[in-house]
Amino acid sequence: MKLTLSAVLISTALSASVFTPSTSADEAILAGGCFWCMESDFEKLDGVTDVVSGFTGGSAPNPTYNGNHKGHFEAVKITYDGDMLSYNDILDHFWVNIDPFDDRGQFCDKGPSYLSAIFVANDKERAIAEKTKADVVAQFPNKKVVTPILDASTFYPIKGDEIGHQDFYKKSPVRYKFYRWNCGRDQRLEEIWGEKALGKNKS
Repeated sequence: MKLTLSAVLISTALSASVFTPSTSADEAILAGGCFWCMESDFEKLDGVTDVVSGFTGGSAPNPTYNGNHKGHFEAVKITYDGDMLSYNDILDHFWVNIDPFDDRGQFCDKGPSYLSAIFVANDKERAIAEKTKADVVAQFPNKKVVTPILDASTFYPIKGDEIGHQDFYKKSPVRYKFYRWNCGRDQRLEEIWGEKALGKNKS
């Protein structure tokens, strides 16, 4: 009986591991252009416990920054405290930190890998994402919101020789601040979102 029970428990555990979605209830995967900036913007949000830079959305295995990342988005995987923040809160923060009308990239960075996107793990996240997008569309009736809502897929963290991209804003603050200012990110965010823009506090 003990052996049978053990076998059932092991089988259940294995099944759970196989069917666990790539994004959990307290994680979110978002693309908003340069992952240096996205990491900085979300790590300053109370309730966020970790932000990892990487790639997702494409079919090429093990994408790298300097190598093949065709079809992938530069993205961040955000871990947050569900007692402090909801998925809706995360998306509200996301929208005011991107240009949702840019169909060529984000700010000064152009190309497919710099496009914005929301990656959802399940129907509940999709419904929340669709609602927040609808709110943005309603706010800007004369503009086209191009940020897509896509199914979550494998997220590849930046690693190896390219690990310097992780926490870049902390490791190289002068270079980061110059890049961000020169890219016009905060200026454009304020132009779009006005007082909702969080760019004034970015550093």
